[in-house]
Amino acid sequence: MKVDEMWKVSTGKGVKVAVVDTGVNPETPSLKGQVLADEVPKTANYKATTDYVGHGTSMAELIAGTGAGGGLKGLAPDAKIVPYRIALKGLDKAEIAKAPREAAVIKAIADSDVKIINMSFGGNIDFPDVRAAIKYAQSKGKLMFASVGNDAEVKNFIGYPAAYPYVVGVAASDESGTAGKFSEHGNYVDLAAPGLNMPAWCDNTFRAYCDGVGTSMSAAIASASAALVWSAHPKWTANQVLASLIDTAGRDWAKDDPSTYLGYGLIRPRMVLEQSNFNPGAANTDPLARENATGVTDEGGNSPSASASAPSSSPPAKATSGGRTSAAASTSETSDNTTMWIALGAAAAVLVIGGGASAVIRSRRAT
Repeated sequence: MKVDEMWKVSTGKGVKVAVVDTGVNPETPSLKGQVLADEVPKTANYKATTDYVGHGTSMAELIAGTGAGGGLKGLAPDAKIVPYRIALKGLDKAEIAKAPREAAVIKAIADSDVKIINMSFGGNIDFPDVRAAIKYAQSKGKLMFASVGNDAEVKNFIGYPAAYPYVVGVAASDESGTAGKFSEHGNYVDLAAPGLNMPAWCDNTFRAYCDGVGTSMSAAIASASAALVWSAHPKWTANQVLASLIDTAGRDWAKDDPSTYLGYGLIRPRMVLEQSNFNPGAANTDPLARENATGVTDEGGNSPSASASAPSSSPPAKATSGGRTSAAASTSETSDNTTMWIALGAAAAVLVIGGGASAVIRSRRAT
């Protein structure tokens, strides 16, 4: 992605990114001064700065880490993070009951001056109140990114919130442009970003980085990419920022024939930033209008069954996390484990991101 070249044009300054996750620890070396915890509304700030597994903090650092103190340097190091903690798997029942609901958090962000919402989590349940909150956030001009999930090798289910209209579903690829075998696929995959061999915190002790994989990381990189572009073009709308990323995505297939594995291709913000007169299209034109109108289908072209929906996420039945889990791969066989790291390795000091222009794995989308 040639970050050194991009940073000559933009570092994400002036853009706020909401990280909806397991909480964000603002005291890690690379996040000091980067987390705007006082901007979280009281109704949604329960332990927003207490990360119980290290996942949310890792996403925040991938987006806006400064690299200070040997820490992780993110793709948009001058962007700011607004943290939100929701009920994801890994919390005990007492904590889940206290955590703000997903729909309420999204609505709160929609009413703020945050531009980008990063959601590196997912599940196979379609909550109507979350769907409505997503639509409201879109009406307020927010750009939303979500991980598509990591269960492709087990059961490639339709994942939410990535599958909701107006949410950009992000798949994981390696540096050659090949989709990760774990990365879920379907017609709700819109873009792809690096998601293999990514440094992130090993756990909530924040003592070392480990080597991890997951579409969680991919969503964070996509959010950071949008922050770079929006910082360089502050008058653009969410539609225009997304359109520019879609237009310049790396692919070797026709733009009007997106892949079920990599969507419109690998995200490449540099291709936008190096063109000062880049034309992003009309401010009010939704670049994903076709997908949002068609809706989500499975590999057979069928819509999700009624059993995959629920009346509300507020609160989930029996104080559960509603099936939501952080979208990062794990070697654990337990489905309740949100640990995101597949291998312990040497600490990584600074994020270096690579990206290819084409992909080996590709399948036509059914439209």
